[in-house]
Amino acid sequence: MPHILTLVAAPGALDPALVSRVRGALEALGAAPGTPDWLAEREAVDIPFADAAAEQAAAAARAALADAPVDAIAMPAEGRRKRLLVADMDSTIVTSETLDEIAAYAGLKERIAEITRRSMNGELDFRQALVERVGMLAGLDVSALEATWAQTAMMPGAAELVGTMRANGATCCLASGGFTFFTGRVAEKLGFHHHVSNVLLIEDGRLTGKVAEPVFDRNAKLTTLKRLATENSLPLAATLAVGDGANDLDMIQAAGLGVAYRAKPVVAAAARARVDHTDLLALLYMQGYRRADFVTA
Repeated sequence: MPHILTLVAAPGALDPALVSRVRGALEALGAAPGTPDWLAEREAVDIPFADAAAEQAAAAARAALADAPVDAIAMPAEGRRKRLLVADMDSTIVTSETLDEIAAYAGLKERIAEITRRSMNGELDFRQALVERVGMLAGLDVSALEATWAQTAMMPGAAELVGTMRANGATCCLASGGFTFFTGRVAEKLGFHHHVSNVLLIEDGRLTGKVAEPVFDRNAKLTTLKRLATENSLPLAATLAVGDGANDLDMIQAAGLGVAYRAKPVVAAAARARVDHTDLLALLYMQGYRRADFVTA
């Protein structure tokens, strides 16, 4: 079969009856579905199919699932396992928006978080929004960065995503519109080979309200994906990019497997693959890894 539809739910929550319903939807589409292959019992399953486009199959599956909290991702069977991962950090590899959390120490979290929300949904220019938000933090003591890091949690599945892909020979890069203060720590904790992001300028132990040039923006993320693919002699078809914001969209659309992860509406609508309900383990299941294959970073 040339295509695979992968269904992923919370552990123990994928009802075989739902799988049968989705398989019936593929039959109605004329996609000639094959026998389901469980990657993790009642959590993730592959359904091979033919004679239908991946986008059509995914749409049919989501319609059949209705309101069930199950992610459906369709892709070509050939080349499923990717050899380069480029991942956003905030609200993707970590659970929070680190700049918003820093702002809490200046009493500006709600104000800055609203700018972040609009920027990540593509309503504001990323560079302009970043400069504005960082400027509002001028004079803040760097202890706020350490306090924010102490409260930063990894996204469920992040350690397994990086650990498993790395163990299987993939290069892993963290590419963030956030700051090196955090990306360096996250990269070290999870085992990313590389990290690229913005640099907060600090003088006498306080934020100056500025970031170093050039700003690491939407285009820089795409450039990073292409550069690392070239450096590793990989076609873009062998790459995976994941993120949630508008500044991730170019790299998501360019990657062989581009995933909108719990993404802002503008990103979810434009990405070929979406994870709306589950965690980062879904990125391993959609590459055909079984639960027994997972390695923790």
